[in-house]
Amino acid sequence: MLNKKQLVIKIVLKRVWYLVFGIIIIAMAVQLYLLKGTPSQPLNMHQLRSDVSYTDTPTLLIPGQGGNTITFNTFIKRAQNENIAQSAMVVRVSPTGQVRVKGSLKGKKNPLIQILYDWNYNVSFKPQMHQLTQVLIVLHQRYHVKRLNIVAHSYGGTEFLHAYLSNQRLQKEIAFQKIVLLGVPVEESFGTNTKYTAWLFKKSRDAEFKQLLRQVKKARFAKNEAIYNIMGKEADQKTDGEVPNIQSQMMATLFKNTPVKYVQRWYPKTTHRQLHEKKAILDYVMQILWGK
Repeated sequence: MLNKKQLVIKIVLKRVWYLVFGIIIIAMAVQLYLLKGTPSQPLNMHQLRSDVSYTDTPTLLIPGQGGNTITFNTFIKRAQNENIAQSAMVVRVSPTGQVRVKGSLKGKKNPLIQILYDWNYNVSFKPQMHQLTQVLIVLHQRYHVKRLNIVAHSYGGTEFLHAYLSNQRLQKEIAFQKIVLLGVPVEESFGTNTKYTAWLFKKSRDAEFKQLLRQVKKARFAKNEAIYNIMGKEADQKTDGEVPNIQSQMMATLFKNTPVKYVQRWYPKTTHRQLHEKKAILDYVMQILWGK
């Protein structure tokens, strides 16, 4: 028979277990909600807009570190509500690279593909780089995707550039046409006090950036490929609150001697999160992708 002290300990441990179990259940429910994907709303084919170019080229939406359905939820809803584009596919990928696809691209105009990672809370972008590579291979092999636009936020763009530039197979099989990068760091050894110059790359201490410099020289680029580098500035600072502008500006050096069209634009009083939320930025991105 348990004494009073043992009975109290047993009750406390039981309550702690219930609390931990409850937290786990809630966390799982939240994660499932964050990975549900934005609901699809098909285009109204009887009310197509004269100022929009409707094509079969899909646009892949890549969230950053810790990003999920919320990242591009506003963008997708606006594109659908304005009859510009439609969510056609949600692609989920596990840490082991297992790809699960819901939806179809068949017969869709301006289709959006929303990629969601089961787990993307890593310190490094590399796990997601390998998972993204698997997604791109699956899109090409199973769904015959030969042309693709990209919209990526934060580390989502970093992992895309590394996956793309390091893989000649992807460069050969998929023509990446319009690549829109929102607050994407490519060189992380420089801080806010560093001023951009054409020769700054020589002072880089970032091994990953140096690797990109080597890879870009051997890369096979698509015809009319264009990269749009969009950065935010918090107040009068040289950062969007999370990514110093210089870490994104180094993209200009990366693509300087390539046939790629490179455009960069700053948005003042814009935080890292607002890069995928502000109306002016979303309008600009939609104009890039589907404007006439």
